[in-house]
Amino acid sequence: MINCLIVDDEQHAIDLLKLHIDKIPLLHVKWSTTSPLEAFQYVQKHRIDLLFLDIHMPELDGMQFLKLLGGKVPVILTTAYSEYALEGYEFSVVDYLLKPVRFERFLSAVQKAMDRQSTATVPMPVAGLDRPPPDNDFLFVKTETRGKIVRISLPEIDYIEGLGNYVSFCLPTGRIITLSTLKDLEEKLPSSHFIRTHHSYLVPIHKITMVEGNEIQVGAHRLPIGEAYRKAFLKAIESRILNQRK
Repeated sequence: MINCLIVDDEQHAIDLLKLHIDKIPLLHVKWSTTSPLEAFQYVQKHRIDLLFLDIHMPELDGMQFLKLLGGKVPVILTTAYSEYALEGYEFSVVDYLLKPVRFERFLSAVQKAMDRQSTATVPMPVAGLDRPPPDNDFLFVKTETRGKIVRISLPEIDYIEGLGNYVSFCLPTGRIITLSTLKDLEEKLPSSHFIRTHHSYLVPIHKITMVEGNEIQVGAHRLPIGEAYRKAFLKAIESRILNQRK
């Protein structure tokens, strides 16, 4: 879960960002405020993974806030004025969003933040489960950059998360978000290697290292098993479970 803090002196701007964040299950609004001074004090005492920061604010503007912050928290700037973009990047901000913030552009900025924060490692396949697909199995997906298509190797996928009309491929190197649905991917990916475990997750069987209660372990991630998918999931791994009682 990525804990977010929103700082903007306009409540309607905060509300719009909250709507965008609610569409991405991995994000959580830890706190929001119209006071930059309160926000700075909050950052000193609480863990924040991503800060959405307005530039034009009373008491303490965004650039002053960045200087005081000293790179402690990844920042996505939000403002109605594009002339501050260059100055913002001098502080190594993740991205710069112009108001009113469109969801597609917001999603692109969040992906950049996820890529920076990704620390996932490649887990070893578990004996008794499917071997990974051959290395020449891959997909080409369109990214948020116009005309840019990237190759994703199926054996490298840790899991795929549904984000409404978008999906996020979780890879050892970070995340790639593209316009698609989990239902579409289910039909394209080999069912012998990928299984739906939840309405928001599609998982490679060979990457599952543990099943415990209503959760599975995939590398460093714990993912839920949805009640509607539990029966089919258990049936898919049943033949691989040793020492079953007859």
